Amino acid sequence: MEANLKNNIESNPSKSEEKTLQIDVETLERAAFILKTVAHPVRLGILKLLEKEERLSVNQICEGLEVEQSLTSHHLSNMKLKGILFSKREGKNVYYSLRERNILNLFKCLEGCDCIMF
Repeated sequence: MEANLKNNIESNPSKSEEKTLQIDVETLERAAFILKTVAHPVRLGILKLLEKEERLSVNQICEGLEVEQSLTSHHLSNMKLKGILFSKREGKNVYYSLRERNILNLFKCLEGCDCIMF
């Protein structure tokens, strides 16, 4: 797949143009991985809550999203496993925070899109 994608993205230079259009396949795969990881309303909600507060407990996230704890915990575990979140246990509570706050830039990008939703 990687070779096909690279071949489809590259263009042969014309006689008047010597540049070759290339996109780093690893960068595309990393972007796709991140987008797939957060591509769910609950996961996006978790990011939005963690945009406002640096760290939150599972219970705080459940309350903020009005979602059951089992569903919230499932999404938190997935996001942690894939490197989006960091967790720390303090007594009976587990607190989550963003590994890298730059992921929040996705919202600025998405808010600027004029996509039609069906």
